[in-house]
Parts: sequence; structure tokens; C-alpha cells
Amino acid sequence: MTAVCADCAVRRQALCGSLDDGELAALHRLGWRHRMARGETMAWAGAENVACATLLSGVLKLSASTADGREQIVGLHFPSEFIGRPYGDTVEFSVSALTDAELCVFPRDRFQEVLGAHRGMERMLLQRTFAALDATRSRLLVLSRNTAAEKVAGFVLSMAERARGISDCRASADGPVTFDLPLTRGEIADVLGLTIETVSRQLTKLKGAGVLALPGVRGVTIRDPAALRARAGLL
Repeated sequence: MTAVCADCAVRRQALCGSLDDGELAALHRLGWRHRMARGETMAWAGAENVACATLLSGVLKLSASTADGREQIVGLHFPSEFIGRPYGDTVEFSVSALTDAELCVFPRDRFQEVLGAHRGMERMLLQRTFAALDATRSRLLVLSRNTAAEKVAGFVLSMAERARGISDCRASADGPVTFDLPLTRGEIADVLGLTIETVSRQLTKLKGAGVLALPGVRGVTIRDPAALRARAGLL
């Protein structure tokens, strides 16, 4: 496992980055690598909470079912982020793969013991939990106050920031940021509280204004970052 951890692309950003090599080896004797195919579900809402994980690659979604049976996406997870609730007995939201993904998985009860023995790791988890709560509150503000144009532009910016954190998304050092959206336009509409038609219309407007290029089905190239920030209401 020492060799596996040394090769881990997210070790420094993940919770386990707070552990030394000996502690890391002890932790990983409890865990295993798990690959998920796009569309596969890791855990269903309401099920017994038996595992926690660190996302190594790919993108996962958190979702809930509405009273009429529709799915509502309530959050996204990207590489280095922690998945699960160490101190919860049941799964709060379903966790599914938006892309092919790989995780480092641990039994919840044993991981809970590790947190109790390593206060630095427990403190980091608490800090990240508060950061996630702040991000959720900010997203609620966006959904309640921003226009459709601002929502879509802001979403593209946030996905670009995520892409920069997990991959080389520039063809050259000073080239435009290019990446693939992990969500379909329908899923983007779900996240932003818009219709598919509105999302498509706003992306087309950004393309027509020269702010974005849209190569392929999910590809995005940011041609004018300043204009995109302005359309997101950030300038």
C-alpha cells in the first residue's frame, strides 16, 4: 500500500495527506481501491451506512428523490474529496458516478476509529465539512437571486476551476482553458433549477458572443474569461 499511496495523485489534497507514512500504511490496511463505471451507484439514500471513501478520480453526484419520483442533484464530488458520513448510521443521499471513477474505500466503523486516534485528520474533516456547508449556502443564494444567464456562466466558471484542479486543461501555458463538463445539459438544469431549453439557450448565447467555444457534446473552451466572469455577475 505504501507504493500505491506514493502513486496517488490526490494524496496531498486528501484527508489522508495529514498522516505520516506509518500512519498511512496502517490506514490503508483497512481499505481497498474500487472502480466505478459511469452510471453506477455506490450507495442508496436510506440504506445502512457501511463505508466511507476518498475519491481518487472521476466525478460523483449526490442526489435525492422528490415526492413525485424525480431525481434532484444536490451536490457533486471531485477528486481528493471525502465521501460519506463517518458518524451517521444511514446514507443521507444516493451517491452515483457521473463519469468512470476510482475510490479508496474504508469500512465506516473502522474509519471512525482512525479519526478518533488522529485528531489532525478529524479536524481537517470538520474544516472541510464547514467549507462544504458554506458552499451549499452560497449555491442557495445563487439559485434564489441570480438570473438564468448568471447561473449558467457561474456554473461554467466553477467547473473550470474544478478542471484546473484535477487535470491539465490548457494546450499551452497561456492557452484557453478547455475541459469536458461532467454533467449533461439536463443535469446542469437540475442543479441550477432551470429547464434544459434555458441552459442550452444560455450556452448558445455565450458561444455566439465569443465568450465560449463548445467543441463536441460536452466540451467547453473559455475564450474570454473576463467576459464570462462579468456574465456571472462577478465583476
